[in-house]
Amino acid sequence: MKSLFVTGAGRGIGRSVALLAAEAGWFVTINYRSDVDAAEATLAEVKARGADGVLAPGDVAVETDVLRMFDVACADGRGLDGVVVNAGIVAPSMSLADMSVERLRRMFDVNILGAYLCAREAARRMPRSRGGRGGSIVMVSSAASRLGSPFEYVDYAGTKGAVDTLTIGLSKELGGDGVRVNAVRPGLIRTDIHGSGGQPDRAARLGSSAPLGRPGEAEEVGAAILWLLGDTSSYCTGALLDVSGGR
Repeated sequence: MKSLFVTGAGRGIGRSVALLAAEAGWFVTINYRSDVDAAEATLAEVKARGADGVLAPGDVAVETDVLRMFDVACADGRGLDGVVVNAGIVAPSMSLADMSVERLRRMFDVNILGAYLCAREAARRMPRSRGGRGGSIVMVSSAASRLGSPFEYVDYAGTKGAVDTLTIGLSKELGGDGVRVNAVRPGLIRTDIHGSGGQPDRAARLGSSAPLGRPGEAEEVGAAILWLLGDTSSYCTGALLDVSGGR
């Protein structure tokens, strides 16, 4: 049985990945920071789909939490075949000139430092030269990294630009050691993250501006991630896959 660790798996895209992986027979480690009810509901659904999993609470921006989360994921000799670095935050829409340093620090801590810490731990545990089985790391970036998100959240967009760069560099470090590293860049996806940014209707309201004429669903992003995790994408590494309806 393959083993997968997904950060921020209680809701949205992370939850969709966990459930799709369960249908494919993966053991799923579900990370969450504070919403234990959502995480437990995801785990219950994983089990309802015939798979198994475990919860790994923790803040991706805290190194000791990240180490503990990966220990849980690798416990009982499971090891890791896949890691999805998904956890991230947005904040209320505003211009850069109006952003506080506290907001910027938290945004960078979670979305950049958190991504790097999780990718680092995967890079310590998955390569064959370090006793791992190899596998696939998928970073969740955003179309914002190439659009810039002016007047909304250029700070968030910048963090996802860093994730893109991390994906490209790490893919070259690990490619010869049995580990592929790719990223998906979702566009306007119907998830709860827009509510945390003060615009719960954002995806529905702006989705019609995409060439496909609608917002995307978390399951559509999850399906792309599952493809990157699996063997059918075996010659794909260092890729930035847009799942944005053509936006």
